[in-house]
Amino acid sequence: MTSGAGVESDGPEPGPAPGGGSGGPDGEQWRGVERAMLPMRRFVLLSTLLPLAVATGVLLGLFAGPGWAAFALLPLAFAAWGWGALRRNWRSWRYAERVDDLLISRGVLWRELTVVPYGRMQLVEVTSGPLERRYGLARLQLHTAAATTDATIPGLSPEEAERLRDRLTELGEARSAGL
Repeated sequence: MTSGAGVESDGPEPGPAPGGGSGGPDGEQWRGVERAMLPMRRFVLLSTLLPLAVATGVLLGLFAGPGWAAFALLPLAFAAWGWGALRRNWRSWRYAERVDDLLISRGVLWRELTVVPYGRMQLVEVTSGPLERRYGLARLQLHTAAATTDATIPGLSPEEAERLRDRLTELGEARSAGL
């Protein structure tokens, strides 16, 4: 959590709700994803673009001449831009548990708000690939009857993902049973 103005910690930042407020009419509490998602995605960015820059520089330098090797700066420029873009993207991921549904908000330029009613959930999965495990993260995926409403929340701690999976499964069973 954030403690004080401008001081960051390792936990998720609560952040504002979509539209600027901190809570909605139902008083939902928005939660952010773990900070570890940011260095993980930056690692993927750099491990892709840095070798590309080196290969571009070497190959163009050898076969087209040293002047053409300057095109190796393009992947580095994309890496510099992506570094900041990934931070903005990380900060945009939020979710809120409400009485009847789960809200998932994400996006910087194109903002997207997904509302998943608990009664429509068919399957709730928690997955964690090798890179996610290395950074202590898990991904929660919700499957519904309509394929277009499947939703994912990346960058959760494994404990939070399991807690959320258990809670959503319980609420989904209660809603589908009509309780």
